[in-house]
Amino acid sequence: MSEAAVAEKLEEERRLVAEAQAGNLDAMRPILESYAAPLYATVILPRLGDAATAEDVLRDTFTTAIEKIDQFRWTGKSIYVWLRQIAVNKVYDVHRRSKRSVQLADAMARELPHATSPDSGADALLIAAQEQELNRHRIGQALGELSDRYRLAIELRLIEELPREECARRMAVTTGTFDVVLFRAVRAFRRQFGDRPDGKTRGGTKGGTKGGTKGGRREEA
Repeated sequence: MSEAAVAEKLEEERRLVAEAQAGNLDAMRPILESYAAPLYATVILPRLGDAATAEDVLRDTFTTAIEKIDQFRWTGKSIYVWLRQIAVNKVYDVHRRSKRSVQLADAMARELPHATSPDSGADALLIAAQEQELNRHRIGQALGELSDRYRLAIELRLIEELPREECARRMAVTTGTFDVVLFRAVRAFRRQFGDRPDGKTRGGTKGGTKGGTKGGRREEA
């Protein structure tokens, strides 16, 4: 993106933020729509590993942003940094509430003081690129540990964002069966990505992988 295009984008953001702070909260819609994808794909989902929870966190992030827009102070830099901080805080809240992993929650707590502050002046596109680079390897490893069936379900629905019916057609199953496969695929991905930093589940086994078993039973639909 050229400097002129970046400057134009920032000016548009500044104008929309000013409108929202003046009472027209609908002005936030273009901003939130613009940053929904990078927040979800590079900030929230990699830290949670669960698509449904990540979507809930994204919605909560936007709700909080709208409610607290009057607290945002324009410094000439993108509002993305502020939105990202809200999202990271929401992710931490999820881990703290669920107590799914004390180790992971502690790691998130240690990360927060080093997270980018709203007035750091970092460019939104640069931050998104850095987040994506940091998580690409782990995501690729986790997907690579899944069976072909699980990986395809995730790629069709969550990456290509195809309708459920089209995903089911491509996998030659009913829509109901696809929903079950996707649910189990996301659960397997979450184990690979979220439970252990090295991509292994407890006990050194790999659950939901390459047509593997869990507790002696096949887990794939």
